[in-house]
Amino acid sequence: MSEILVLVDHADGAVRKPALELLTLARRLGTPAAVVLGAGDHAAAIAAKAGEYGAAKVYVADAPEFTDLLVVPKVDALTQIARSSGAVAVLVTSSGEGKEVAARTALRLGSGVITDAVDLEADTDGTAVATQSVFAASFQVRSKVTKGAPVITVKPNAAAPEPAPAAGAVENVSVVFGGNAATVTARTPRVSTGRPELTEAAIVVSGGRGVGAAEGFSVVEELADALGAAVGASRAAVDAGWYPHSNQVGQTGKQVSPQLYIAAGISGAIQHRAGMQTSKTIVAINKDDEAPIFDLVDYGVVGDLFDVLPQLTTEATGRK
Repeated sequence: MSEILVLVDHADGAVRKPALELLTLARRLGTPAAVVLGAGDHAAAIAAKAGEYGAAKVYVADAPEFTDLLVVPKVDALTQIARSSGAVAVLVTSSGEGKEVAARTALRLGSGVITDAVDLEADTDGTAVATQSVFAASFQVRSKVTKGAPVITVKPNAAAPEPAPAAGAVENVSVVFGGNAATVTARTPRVSTGRPELTEAAIVVSGGRGVGAAEGFSVVEELADALGAAVGASRAAVDAGWYPHSNQVGQTGKQVSPQLYIAAGISGAIQHRAGMQTSKTIVAINKDDEAPIFDLVDYGVVGDLFDVLPQLTTEATGRK
């Protein structure tokens, strides 16, 4: 079968969940082949994990450029591997960096790029067809590239990772770097909250203007911790200084697509909806029964979030 390249995101020696989702989706299109860049001593473990999820081959490249320089070395490697392997498609996680890598790679390959796909399938001729949510997730469209090997970025939580043990044969690759990349001068580790990464979380609990103050987010955090969820915030809550900007969900914040999204005290302005409307199940808690968010949800609770969320937390904790 045709080879489908998957750029594997990893951190601290562990494969990130969206990469396993991409390997699962790649099996619909052809034979998955993982690309592992800059993993150092963790390369063997990452390659083995990729093999567990269907990678018949794992291309491994390691060089200081992958950590010392931004974006361009990954583009150099992915382009060279795509050309030498004759891959018929390239899949990348739909993150800020991932979309830049994808766009640059597609340009070098002379092919098309599709971003923010929420599903993938093979057309009758075997080419990749991507489903996207567009216009603030008001419509879904099916797209495919008509020239060259498509480079597609896929949103986290687009598919459930499914193991499918394969050979995972490792091929070490020497990359020729082109230069002209921005240099990383310093790194500051992000303080860990112990919660999942917002864009990758299967469950997200978000608070909005209705929490009333920064202290009001405590009930949101308690429910999130009981569910093993990430915490999000609306733009209004972030602009008020109640929660960090890094947790903003919306058109000007992060886009999430979890299995379950709980919106507490969020009215449902289009800016926020654009960032979470592709969630599989949406639950809203709001005192205003005419809040626009209720037009979108699967389940709605009209009530005070300070009454409702603690009850949900108690129930979730009791069912563990």
